[in-house]
Formats: sequence, C-alpha cells, structure tokens
Amino acid sequence: MRVVIAEDLALLRDGLIRLLTAYDFEVVEAVDNGPSLLRALTSHRPDVAVVDVRLPPTFTDEGLQAALEARKRVPGLPVLVLSQHVEQLYARELLSDSGGGVGYLLKDRVMDVGQFVDAVRRVAGGGTALDPDVVSQLLARHAREEPLQALTPREREVLGLMAEGRSNAAIAGKLFVTDKAISKHTNNIFAKLGLPPSEDDNRRVLAVIAYLNA
Repeated sequence: MRVVIAEDLALLRDGLIRLLTAYDFEVVEAVDNGPSLLRALTSHRPDVAVVDVRLPPTFTDEGLQAALEARKRVPGLPVLVLSQHVEQLYARELLSDSGGGVGYLLKDRVMDVGQFVDAVRRVAGGGTALDPDVVSQLLARHAREEPLQALTPREREVLGLMAEGRSNAAIAGKLFVTDKAISKHTNNIFAKLGLPPSEDDNRRVLAVIAYLNA
C-alpha cells in the first residue's frame, strides 16, 4: 500500500516513515510543506495520504488545503489528517466530499500504534476514521441545524461512534446495548438524514457526510 506523508517536524516525519514501513506500507514520498504535498499527491496518486494540517510556509492550514485541492484533481484520493488542531471549516469541507476515504485524528490522542495503523488502512479502503473530539466539535458547531434536531440524543451518540468507523457490534459494546438496538438506531439515522436503502458499505460514512453537508 503506497503512502505519502506530510509532516514538517523531522523527528515525527521520520517516525511515521519507520512505523508505516514496519507495517508493510510503502512510503513513496515524505514532504514538509504544502506545495510539495500537492505535487506529491497528484504525481504519485498514493493509496492514502497522512497529512498534518499546519505546514510551511504559513503554518496555518496548508496541509489540509493541499489535500482538498489534490482530491479535486484526483477524486476519491484517501486522506487521513493527523493534527494537533481541529480546523473546523476545512475539516467539514473534507468530510463533506462524498468520495469517502477520509479521516481526522488528533496527534495527542493517538495512544495505540495498532489502532493508528488500522485507521490508515481503513481510510485507504474508502472508510472513515474520526477522533471523537473532532466529531464532537463538528457536530456541536451545527447543533441548531435541522438534521441534528431530528435525531434523538442516543442517535446522535450512535452517529458519533459511526463516524469513528465503529461497527454495529463495536457500538453496541461501547454503549452496553444489543446489536439489534444499534441496528434500529442506525436505520432511524439513515431515514432521518434521507439516505435510501443501499448495499454500499460507505453508507455509514454518508450518514455523517449528509449531516455535515446540511
């Protein structure tokens, strides 16, 4: 699996290269600034990109903007953001792209190497991997919008766990309820967000996207 990494801190960039290489990823390029990231993504068209938000030259949102531009040029390009900050405007734009294959993790909350590697693989496969804090901030910002008002508190909780990439069984275990109860909640969420029945595995991702895009 081919990966492009964008991280301006040399030690962390080298650590990501070594970590992903140890788990059989091929790091085709590792860059430290926004313009180089855009070039690397459009030229290599990797299976997944691991991107920091704040890169030179301005250290604001170069990484995320480069990733968004790359997804316009290469539709569906999987991007996993790994950052210390939640940039709500661009995060929402990234997650609202119906191409799928997106993730947003906070650096200081990544405590398990295995879970991080699993998140990279999940995003590469077209799924989603969102830190709970990211979900909370994005949902809280739009708490007064119509789609969220239609959901019950439990459905909002289930939606947040769905956004993290959890299966129904994993959500049931987290909330100490049955799989059947979670299945009912997810079906209610799909109905309230106007998502018709589908065999597409990314329907769970689209549930979050439908809300964020409202």
